[in-house]
Amino acid sequence: MRVVIQRVRSASVEVAGEVVGSCAQGYLILLGVGHDDDEACAQTLWDKILHLRIFEDETGKVNLSLADVDGEVLVVSQFTLFADCRRGRRPSFTDAAAPSVAKELYEHFCAIAQRDVRHVGRGVFGSNMQVALVNDGPFTICLDSDELTGPRRRGDGTKANE
Repeated sequence: MRVVIQRVRSASVEVAGEVVGSCAQGYLILLGVGHDDDEACAQTLWDKILHLRIFEDETGKVNLSLADVDGEVLVVSQFTLFADCRRGRRPSFTDAAAPSVAKELYEHFCAIAQRDVRHVGRGVFGSNMQVALVNDGPFTICLDSDELTGPRRRGDGTKANE
């Protein structure tokens, strides 16, 4: 899984001109799901996100987590995080998971977040969405679950994404 986390003062997502999800102070999380991702990846990634200390304390030092500031999140599916632009001018998205798998893991990730955060806004999976945000900082971080845990291995010992 790959995420882009933006620390926000507020964020919202619209589908067909209607706001379908929003959050106040916290994170806008753009979430991409790859072929080899699973529920364990979602949990590992969420644990890292929840405890990242990227909010300022009373002295102005970046020292507080989402939980410390009682922050909210808005999670938007974003398969384009798996774009491969190495060849030609049109990105390939073959590294992204199939929509049915990605939707299931997106929903699972949101459910995990709801256990720890008082408000979790959501986009509409597979829809054309317009995202608005007030980036706080700006503060933006990219995470990949493979980089947090190392590549997953198949039964034959090879990397799952080889």
